[in-house]
Amino acid sequence: MVNLKGRDFISTQEWSREELEYILRIAFDLKKKNMLNQPHRLLEGKTLYMFFYNPSLRTRNSFQTGMFQLGGQAIYLTPSAVYRPALAGEEIPYTTERISDVARVLSRYGDAISIRIYGESVNWIYKKGNQVVREFSKWASIPIINMEDDCYHPCQAMADVMTIIEKKGRLEGKKIVVSWAYSGGIKPVAVPQSCVLAFTRFGGEVVLAHPRGLELDPEIIEFAKRNADESGGSFEVVYNMDEAFEGASVVYPKSWGSLKFMPPNVSEVNTEGMIELMNQYKDWKATKEKMDLCSRDAIYMHCLPADRGMEVEDNVIDGSQSVVFDEAENRLHVQKAIMAVIMGGT
Repeated sequence: MVNLKGRDFISTQEWSREELEYILRIAFDLKKKNMLNQPHRLLEGKTLYMFFYNPSLRTRNSFQTGMFQLGGQAIYLTPSAVYRPALAGEEIPYTTERISDVARVLSRYGDAISIRIYGESVNWIYKKGNQVVREFSKWASIPIINMEDDCYHPCQAMADVMTIIEKKGRLEGKKIVVSWAYSGGIKPVAVPQSCVLAFTRFGGEVVLAHPRGLELDPEIIEFAKRNADESGGSFEVVYNMDEAFEGASVVYPKSWGSLKFMPPNVSEVNTEGMIELMNQYKDWKATKEKMDLCSRDAIYMHCLPADRGMEVEDNVIDGSQSVVFDEAENRLHVQKAIMAVIMGGT
């Protein structure tokens, strides 16, 4: 295996399948060691800086706990606790600091920088969060980890792949549905986009389901098609939730907003238009009846937090087919593997 120390982890699409499989092997090993209480202080004395422009439960605590278990420390930073890192031309005197300066300073202190930024933090301007992450990458001499931007959530996708392998043995030959589900709020497209990219990379028979008007980034769709061709899997888009669920092994119903109501497709985010569109599809919900359309041993997945009563009924998310808490736990293990690989612990 090529030495992966120093690599950024911004999207799975920038890593080969072999490299991603290497991360998964380490993740499974670290999970086993954690269960057996075996020390695995691979990052003794190392420091991770965590920039959160958005709130977090699973991401913050899995990264911070993971660094502690690996023997290092994670320092939590919010824009309100420091001069807010800003792109060139967007500085506000004595309020912000240019990202190029922040990245170079932290590179002198620590060993990696992780960033979470999307939605209101970038005024719902699609791909501006990703631009911020890549600006850090441009100037930092230490690895950058994407903890979710407005385009990608690669750590979640890797935890999802790990969970499917645990429950199903493999992704190859499995019908895996990534479906839109109703919510009264607006959520970014990062999770479904990263899921279809990762699941097609690992050979799944991936079905993307959503109402018309809630399409994902066309570039992501093209990448997913290419991944499926290369892996021997398949990828298709359907516009009916029941049709998608029929015979599925894995279902991942989750809400996301409409890019056609977000900049740069419009001058400013059209929240009312987006909510009006989504309110037409309140029946796009994970219910017991829809789960009955799947294969008998199908599993229900969600990245959490789930909007109960909107995206999913309690009897599904709390039912026997739900693996959402195993999925959440695997964030810890896969992120430890990512950090160990790129920060020089393996």
